[in-house]
Amino acid sequence: MIDIVLATRNKNKIREFKVLFAECQTDVNVLSLDDIGYFGDIEEGGETFEENAKIKASVPAKMGYIGIADDSGLCVDALGGAPGVYSARFSGGDDEDNNDLLLNKLENEENRKAKYVCAIACVFPDHSNDFCVTGECHGEILRERQGTGGFGYDPLFYFPEFDKTFAQIDLSEKNKVSHRAIALRALVEKLKRVLPNDK
Repeated sequence: MIDIVLATRNKNKIREFKVLFAECQTDVNVLSLDDIGYFGDIEEGGETFEENAKIKASVPAKMGYIGIADDSGLCVDALGGAPGVYSARFSGGDDEDNNDLLLNKLENEENRKAKYVCAIACVFPDHSNDFCVTGECHGEILRERQGTGGFGYDPLFYFPEFDKTFAQIDLSEKNKVSHRAIALRALVEKLKRVLPNDK
């Protein structure tokens, strides 16, 4: 059994990763920062999703574990890729404030194209097999909210394949097509190649 530390305290995220790792042929034991006794905050000072993911994954790696971390956000074409790495703190307020600011900035814009991006970094203690994978999900920003599910910008993010916003689709559907799901599948495939397989 190989210990992998997910650099988060988000129980939902840990559960999601565990389900995906179950598909990996190698036995993996998923731990959190709390499990290894790291209770400090991690400053995300990177300028890209990849940089932030690597910063977070490096924390458990420095403690001798294989570290994994993700960073994600919304990139809007008309805003030059913003809010990007600042998606969660775009307005300085909560999700509702972020959505309000996004609508305000796009008020006179015809180009509503946007994408959700997720980067997942895997950092080893000796840096022998470090890598980063990404997943993208393309859609458009509506002019008003639709749906009550999801979180973040989901009520405004229209996904053409389903003809719905991410806030209108079931979590099981979202998990098949979301940026995080795509990145997670890429992570699992990569781990199959770099982790020792004792089976």
